[in-house]
Amino acid sequence: MSDVDLQAAAETALTQCLDLGPEETCLIVTDDKREPIGEALYAVAAELTDDPVIVRYPPGPQHGAEPPEPVAAALDEADVFLAPTTKSISHTRARGAACEAGARGSTLPGITEDVFVTGLDADYEAIAAHSATLHEQVRDAEEIRVTSPQGTDITFEIGDREWHLDTGIVHEPGDFSNLPAGEVFVSPESASGTYVVDGTMRPHGLLEDGQQLRFEVDDGLVTSISDDEIREQIETAAEEAGEAAYNLAELGIGTNVGVDELVGSVLLDEKAAGTVHIAIGDNASIGGETEAPLHLDGILREPTVSVDGSEIELPE
Repeated sequence: MSDVDLQAAAETALTQCLDLGPEETCLIVTDDKREPIGEALYAVAAELTDDPVIVRYPPGPQHGAEPPEPVAAALDEADVFLAPTTKSISHTRARGAACEAGARGSTLPGITEDVFVTGLDADYEAIAAHSATLHEQVRDAEEIRVTSPQGTDITFEIGDREWHLDTGIVHEPGDFSNLPAGEVFVSPESASGTYVVDGTMRPHGLLEDGQQLRFEVDDGLVTSISDDEIREQIETAAEEAGEAAYNLAELGIGTNVGVDELVGSVLLDEKAAGTVHIAIGDNASIGGETEAPLHLDGILREPTVSVDGSEIELPE
């Protein structure tokens, strides 16, 4: 990947998406494995503001783990932040506290140089429009049902939880988005049923043709997991967090019409228009009440989504 390609993607992130101003502080949080992306963002930030800072630390132990305290403190003081890291800090107290304090920013969990360049080559104003259209269809839903030809049949009780738009347009204090972006998501109050992941899920990446991961859910908790590696991840987290590790944490619907095929990156693939992703674990940073040291998304390729009994049309 050339430096020119990385610079172009960094410019999209810091100008179109973050709208970094010359009087604002900008913090780049990265780790040892994502240093080239972090350095590209820092170089562009230095052209836009006189107050750029970059901090780097060893990759975290797992997605959703809190960053070191000095990193959390730096996030809390920034006006704008970007976090290309190996392990996600999207659903951490540190990231949430920074936004509550008025920082705006984006995390890029698990980002690779290829995904960075591909995912930032997009019209984020158009993605925002598709997200707004979908949001109008789901925002007042009491119940969402998702089915698929692979065997998914799960019903989500939304309750009083708020739907969120992840559009990539992060211009106001407290705004937050993943990059690449493009989804509408909620932390449901409860869920029951079965979902079958046939797209992408850590630690496997892009699943092979015919490979499926099956999850049974009852009253908001995952009760059965077909895959040994994923089960072991959750069992390990449960040693610290108890049944919170099994929490059915998120329902998300992709709205990025520029992503026309799955590539094996959860960060990019969960944004693909027409897909659904369902996550296990932490949801405290997205409107839920459960804290857990992991957040595992699984992507469904061919979902049908019904809102209070009526099927809706998904972006394509």
